[in-house]
Amino acid sequence: MAEARKEKLKRLDQPPVRVGMISLGCAKNLVDGETMLGHLERAGVELTADAAQADVVLVNTCGFIDDAKRESIDSILEVVEAKQKGEVRRLVVTGCMAQAYAEELRREIPEIDAFVGLDELEQITEAVRGELSDHIPDQRGALKVYDHHNPRILSTGSFAYLKVAEGCNNPCSFCHIPEMRGAFRSRTIDDLVSEARSLEERGVKELVLIAQDTTRYGEDLGLENGLRSLVEDLLASTTVPWIRFLYAYPATLDEGLFDLMAAENRFLSYLDIPLQHASRSVLKAMKRGGDARSYRAMIERARAVVPDLTLRTTFIVGFPGEGEEEFTELLDFVREVRFDHLGAFSYSWQEENPGASLGDSVTGEEKSQRHQLLMQAQQEISLSHNQALIGSTLPALVAGPLPEMELLLEARLQRQAPEIDGRLLINDGTASPGSLVEVEITDAHEYDIVGRLVRVVAPGETTALRLPVVG
Repeated sequence: MAEARKEKLKRLDQPPVRVGMISLGCAKNLVDGETMLGHLERAGVELTADAAQADVVLVNTCGFIDDAKRESIDSILEVVEAKQKGEVRRLVVTGCMAQAYAEELRREIPEIDAFVGLDELEQITEAVRGELSDHIPDQRGALKVYDHHNPRILSTGSFAYLKVAEGCNNPCSFCHIPEMRGAFRSRTIDDLVSEARSLEERGVKELVLIAQDTTRYGEDLGLENGLRSLVEDLLASTTVPWIRFLYAYPATLDEGLFDLMAAENRFLSYLDIPLQHASRSVLKAMKRGGDARSYRAMIERARAVVPDLTLRTTFIVGFPGEGEEEFTELLDFVREVRFDHLGAFSYSWQEENPGASLGDSVTGEEKSQRHQLLMQAQQEISLSHNQALIGSTLPALVAGPLPEMELLLEARLQRQAPEIDGRLLINDGTASPGSLVEVEITDAHEYDIVGRLVRVVAPGETTALRLPVVG
């Protein structure tokens, strides 16, 4: 016991280290990273935003698809190389890959000094200080829910993600996230309102509600229409100008949310609903309900209630069983519905996926061709929608100078969710980061939009401007 205490004191007497983080993957993973940085700051650890200047580097990994795994491994190996050169003292791996693959990673990359699982975020300080060297996280799915009492360093400027739940109960055959992040479990409304108030006090102008299945929020707490109730409480308890949610699951979507969007300017008319496909046979293989007909009807109802609705979706191309007929059905569906924003990725076979036994029947070349065709079709639609905005004056949220051209301001319209949609580039006028402004749209491209600043909205003032209806 005495020797262990001496060793700990010896470590504490060492020169202070700077800690940097490389955070990969989704917004939910980013929130975990911000929480870990908050615990480090609370412990008095020096942090740096530039991982290249850090003595200890945290790699916050993603394990969703093969490309994400490769990016995570490449990032780890880059830090290993820096460590071998004496530029980095310690390497700590966190996130989904630490939760699911720590044993394999330790065998293959022994230069990793410590792992921190999804239920162990508060142990990041011990990992940084060298007190978790022989620790392997529990490789089962995560169980905990982190509440507003946990510290958090914001890395997103004028907006913040508000993670309303952890885990997932959906059986999608292309995804093994439930195996890593565990069963679906919601935070309480009181807890989320408390965090939202804290974020508002820190200057946040937009709350982005996220979860693996955000529309299921509150189901495990016995709440009826839980997400709607949460948004109503956030509207009543804060004055945050913009509130939106991401990742609606079709089967759990409460269409009463559309009435709330139509009635409340602060609850943005934006629906991100990853449909994954339009062919019933492919969706059945994915273990998802719905088809092109039911999705079309749902979207028509949403647009009838919220005429200025911005619609975003995500599709998978090349899933087992997707032939030319099924892909043509998907392409026709996209051209007919005319989504405002669309993301797509090629199916990534992984042995961990529930549907691994389906194989990987579509060739890489076919996947690439279909992905290209789908995105080309969407680019034409996006350009048309953006051009329809020219001449309109709309509210926008300023992020700050454009990194690649500081004479321009980077901002976002209400129809542009952070980090996933295009940007608004202001080439005439200036405003400080975090300002709510009104901008006249003067030019449009496939993804980005250009405008001139009309006025800065005064603090506490709201703007009644709404998006024009685009077809």
